[in-house]
Amino acid sequence: MPWKAYQWKKSQPLTEDYIHHFDRVSALFDYNPWDKGSLRRRAEAVRHTEANRADRKRLAEVLIEYNRRIGNREKALNAAAGLAEENSLAVVGGQQAGLFGGPLLVIYKAVTVLIAARQAQAELGTPVVPVFWIAGEDHDFDEVDHIQVQRPELDVHKLSIRRPWNLRTSVSRWQADEQTWAEALRALDVSLPDSPHKTELLSRLRSSMNGLSTLSDTFAGWMAALFGDSGLVLLDADDPALRKLEAPMFTRLVGGNEHLAAALMRGRRELEALGYTPQVDVTDEQSHLFVIDPSGERILLQRSGEGFADKKDLRAYSREELLALAETEPERLSNGVLSRPLMQEFLLPVLGTVLGPAEVAYWAMTREAFALHGMTMPIVLPRLEFTLVEDAVTKWMDRYDLSMDDVTAGIDERREAWLRAQSPFPVRERFEEARGRVKEVYTPLVDSLAAIEAGMPELGHTNLDKIVRQIDYLERKAEQALARRHDTALSQWKRIELALMPLGKPQERVYNVCAYLNRYGDTWLQELLEADLPMDGGHYLVYI
Repeated sequence: MPWKAYQWKKSQPLTEDYIHHFDRVSALFDYNPWDKGSLRRRAEAVRHTEANRADRKRLAEVLIEYNRRIGNREKALNAAAGLAEENSLAVVGGQQAGLFGGPLLVIYKAVTVLIAARQAQAELGTPVVPVFWIAGEDHDFDEVDHIQVQRPELDVHKLSIRRPWNLRTSVSRWQADEQTWAEALRALDVSLPDSPHKTELLSRLRSSMNGLSTLSDTFAGWMAALFGDSGLVLLDADDPALRKLEAPMFTRLVGGNEHLAAALMRGRRELEALGYTPQVDVTDEQSHLFVIDPSGERILLQRSGEGFADKKDLRAYSREELLALAETEPERLSNGVLSRPLMQEFLLPVLGTVLGPAEVAYWAMTREAFALHGMTMPIVLPRLEFTLVEDAVTKWMDRYDLSMDDVTAGIDERREAWLRAQSPFPVRERFEEARGRVKEVYTPLVDSLAAIEAGMPELGHTNLDKIVRQIDYLERKAEQALARRHDTALSQWKRIELALMPLGKPQERVYNVCAYLNRYGDTWLQELLEADLPMDGGHYLVYI
């Protein structure tokens, strides 16, 4: 399976500079990812901060138990057990738990974690465990309850799981019944065209979900089916057993919350001083913590007086109440996006963390917060990006002399220019000439009508507008006829656009992996996993 590097500018200027001009952002990070010595320095730093971290043996037990429950493979269970060893390290990447795996970028984050862990282990000669952190604590169901598929009608269709519209609990806590999952699977079945791989794919997907009911668990089961044999360890941030391990860190985050907020504000100011815009809103009163109230709702907390409250100040908690929860019911607390890096560091011996472009940009505000808790940031590894280029798309691009740059920039103008070139005469120019001539002959005639009656020119100009609109109408009909004449070619142009830049976005941010597993099986995915790609955050065109 051939691939080649493609220069696709990151959506975040800070991340673009992190990759290509690290000196501009080095003050925001503890390690230079492009310095070969950083791996060993970071490994040594992890070993020297062992006492500041959760108990390894208990962590391994919790992860083994969870991975066994969601059906992960023996290699992944062995990898989880390896975290109990005092010299082992981890490469960690995470994402929200999306329906059927979510968009392709989630799959590529797991691929990056696995490649990075394998390369680091070879370099250091010590066990490096690949860990995928599932943000099961998240409650934004609108982001995770659907996938998008390309339909034969040449559009992008959203396929969703049926759920209550007003859910405010964590993704890991909403239980969908068997009928709801059966409906979602039927909808996926209908959306996928028949192929030699379809029966096996759907069977594999159903099997991975067997006995699991939450979006978080079914996501984990599917990720285990895809990557368990490669040793990927799954972790659900909302796992109650894991929360118990996190209790000491929650105590720190609650007890010294003002200091955490101040450290993040310093990080924000430093980032802004370098000319970047913060990707996450950071204010003095934010706690960067959530609490699950007795109804199951996940509530964002802010500091309010000597305690904490929701944004509307309707539900309040004293510091003592939250500290008591941290000790006795830590499963009722959860992290925000800027406290999660600290919790990850507390739980795991993190060598490196795999982040998407936006994540790199907001992690850049956390260095002071790490230092506050006696930690250093792990090595930040920008996620590898991929665009799958199918054989038919390659042929069509060659036929119409289109490059990837043309497609990413938007091909509407190129398509219109191509279509105009297919006409036996320049339609647009000829109609423009006709409009000009009609106006040239008709306008003096209309103006002269005032000599007959004062109101006649107004009627004449109204009549001229009608004539021009009729010419416009005929022009549109001519263009439509030309388009019908070249309908097959235009559908190929549309398919290029839908394949590579659906909805004007990178393919990996829109489509789900199931469509490609259905068409091509999983050989291409296994080849990606085995590729020795540099951990440079690059974008690759993969030809399948």
